Amino acid sequence: MPLGELRYLTVTHDNMAGAVVTGELVVHADVADGLVEVFRTLFDARFPIASMRLVDDFGADDDASMAADNTSAFNCRAVTGGTGWSEHSYGRAIDVNPVENPYVRGATVLPPAGAAFVDRHAAPRVILDGDVVVQAFAAHGWQWGGHWTSPKDHQHFSTTGR
Repeated sequence: MPLGELRYLTVTHDNMAGAVVTGELVVHADVADGLVEVFRTLFDARFPIASMRLVDDFGADDDASMAADNTSAFNCRAVTGGTGWSEHSYGRAIDVNPVENPYVRGATVLPPAGAAFVDRHAAPRVILDGDVVVQAFAAHGWQWGGHWTSPKDHQHFSTTGR
C-alpha cells in the first residue's frame, strides 16, 4: 500500500467514562471523508469508543490491540486464520470495540476477553444489528462482519464485505 494512498485521521469520540477524547486512525484516502461522517454520527449518538490508537502503539500486533479494546483500521496483516491480506492492509476495514464485539468462529473467540459478549445483548460499546453503528457505516457503503454466517466478526466493518 503506497503511503500516498493512506490518510491519518484524528477522531473526537466519547469514551466509556463519558469524557470527550481524541483518537487516531489511518485509513485509505477513498474512505477517509466517509469515516469522518460515520464517527461524527457515533459521537452525536454518544456511542462510546473504548480506545482509538494506532496499531503501531501495539507493535502492529493485532492481538495486543484487540486485548486493549482498541478501535483500529490500517494494519498490514493477514486475514484472521488465513494467509491472504486482510482488508485492514488496504485501509478499507476497521474494528470497533473488539472486546465487546468479538470475532467468533466455533470455539475461537478473539480477543479472549470477548467471551463474555458472545451472547449478543445490549450493553455499552456493544454493536447490534440495526443499531446506530451498523446504520452509520452502512450509510457510507460499509458492511458489517456481524452479518456473516461464519465467522461472526462483530467488531469488523469493511468496504468490500471481507
